[in-house]
Amino acid sequence: MSRILIALGGNALGNSSSEQLQLLKAAVVPITDLIEKGHEVIITHGNGPQVGMIHDALTSHDMPLAECTAMSQGYIGFHLQNVLKSELARRSIDKEVVSLVTQVVVDEHDEAFRNPQKPIGPFLTLEEAEELERRNGYPFIEDSGRGYRRVVPSPEPLDIMEKESVSTLLDKGHIVITGGGGGIPVIRKGVECVGAEGVIDKDYSSGKLAELIDCDYIFMLTGVDRVAINFGKKNQENLSSMSTEEARTHIQADQFPPGSMLPKVVTGIRFAESGKNRKAIIGSLEKTTEALVGKSGTIIYCMEA
Repeated sequence: MSRILIALGGNALGNSSSEQLQLLKAAVVPITDLIEKGHEVIITHGNGPQVGMIHDALTSHDMPLAECTAMSQGYIGFHLQNVLKSELARRSIDKEVVSLVTQVVVDEHDEAFRNPQKPIGPFLTLEEAEELERRNGYPFIEDSGRGYRRVVPSPEPLDIMEKESVSTLLDKGHIVITGGGGGIPVIRKGVECVGAEGVIDKDYSSGKLAELIDCDYIFMLTGVDRVAINFGKKNQENLSSMSTEEARTHIQADQFPPGSMLPKVVTGIRFAESGKNRKAIIGSLEKTTEALVGKSGTIIYCMEA
């Protein structure tokens, strides 16, 4: 059996606590299918909309983004634990589920701190964005044709501080929810770690964690069954697999949007090249089981692995 990291997107978790809980009840069914087949499962999740909403709600309290990410890890993890444990019980599977507050080490000199580009929070109209930018000084960008979102620094993950704890829990047979929202970005200051003002891309930190805890697969879940080139055009081609070399060629041809598919493909390249026989899969949640045997999803592999 395989050790599989499953990365859930924050945009797929709804716009309210009640909506999130209902969506997760459906999401855990295919995840439990993998557990039932004997695979070790680690779950990470995004928090782009959620961390923005938390920060906006607590603006008057001057709450730093690091603390907002920690809060999102707590309540999303709580919901995931709740619905996954219930699904396991329905199938008479006796396993513990644990959520782990996760810190991710970043470089205080990362260029991202001088050039914020990571969208967070809800989609706003141009007028709403301009008002918030005027009032709070937040920068906004147009995101995917769906409206305007605040942008914050998104530094590269260098290390996962709780990686040994994750490995220990997995070795005990537990299901681990970790790296929520990409993890809490922290900067080493001697023996201390200090929260950084930014958020980490969930796919990048998931790939780093999957590498460090020796996963066989990383699943990056999205709204489509397969990665496509020439997306939305008459000559669109859905890809069942691509080598890391082919993936780089497609990146150079600007085939993948920076705010959506590009981080997933880059993560797939990094993970596939990080160890022998490691594979990344990009696809839809509903078809994770089929993706393991190549019937769905896009597999990224390394020719030299």
